[in-house]
Amino acid sequence: MTESPELTESPEPTELTEQPLDLLYSETEDDLRAAVRALLADRAGHQTLLGRIETENPYVPGLWKSLAGDIGVAGLLVPEKLGGQNASHREAAVVLEELGRAVTPLPYLTSAVVATETLLAVAGESDAAAGLLAELAGGRTVAALAVPLSTAPDAGLPSGGPVMAVADAVAADVFLVPRADGLYAVPADEATVVPQTPLDLTRPLATVTTAAGSGARLAGPDAARAAVRRGLLAGAGLLASEQLGLAEWCLEETVRYTRERHQFNRPVGSFQALKHRMAQLWLDLVGARAAARAAADALATGSADAPLLVAVAQAYCSRTAVRAAEECVQLHGGIGMTWEHPAHLALKRAKSDQIAFGSTGRHQDTVAALVDLAPPA
Repeated sequence: MTESPELTESPEPTELTEQPLDLLYSETEDDLRAAVRALLADRAGHQTLLGRIETENPYVPGLWKSLAGDIGVAGLLVPEKLGGQNASHREAAVVLEELGRAVTPLPYLTSAVVATETLLAVAGESDAAAGLLAELAGGRTVAALAVPLSTAPDAGLPSGGPVMAVADAVAADVFLVPRADGLYAVPADEATVVPQTPLDLTRPLATVTTAAGSGARLAGPDAARAAVRRGLLAGAGLLASEQLGLAEWCLEETVRYTRERHQFNRPVGSFQALKHRMAQLWLDLVGARAAARAAADALATGSADAPLLVAVAQAYCSRTAVRAAEECVQLHGGIGMTWEHPAHLALKRAKSDQIAFGSTGRHQDTVAALVDLAPPA
């Protein structure tokens, strides 16, 4: 019997328009991770943070200079000609994994990622933006995009007046302020910053008010909207790496504790029910790592699928981080509920991150829209 030609003939090969996703860590990224982890362990351990989070300034003195300037992570996304490291979102994602593990209060995500990406979008047309990028890359200046932390990449921008819930505003030297007529750089001493009381004390929030016409104009309306969207997209994508690092610490700390804690003359971690819960959490982490790395790689390569992969990463990693932190608190028993144990820092950061740069539901809607997935009837 002769086979049908349709079944035996191979289709003509199609040219790949994009490189396949690379989810693995490079040797350079592993070295960067080791350097950041060692610095945080030495200067910003959990006990150090617990002693600072209820003060007016939760940031560890000198830590930003050491991390951003000495190690050079503030300029990872900035081209070398502007004083940066000419690295990519993959390396920045590794830094955020470590900052997430330690729940470190630093303006890295807001300044070195969101504000930097926003400025990169307009640096070619604005000498002022290029000069500000060089300052950010060297760790000499901290910038914050003056939008609420909950603003999704595809959301509308503030139309003027006070802007509430601006993350790390208290640490900013300059604000990037989107207005109806464009994007402005406003020095912090020309703005009014009123601190708010956040759920997550390691990521301060504030209301920022700037006078109309203040600051230097960096871009017009259309360019400003595109630049802010680019900044928020990078922020949402790399926030997934922070959530991944946080979830990994929660699982590792829970496994360590349940090995040491004994009940009925045996480690509590040996009970079958707890084994199942931690095994399921490990599986969730495997998926979260794949999603976070895919988003970082897509941003690094400028993939057309970046908005989709970012939305997938946020929808998945937000839920995983919260579940990992909840399990960490619960499986630590009574001590997990105390102020002295750092588990509550992880839980509050996870819950705060869950609505940062768009809620889980918002990102799920984005995924549905991008892949043309009809809602349930």
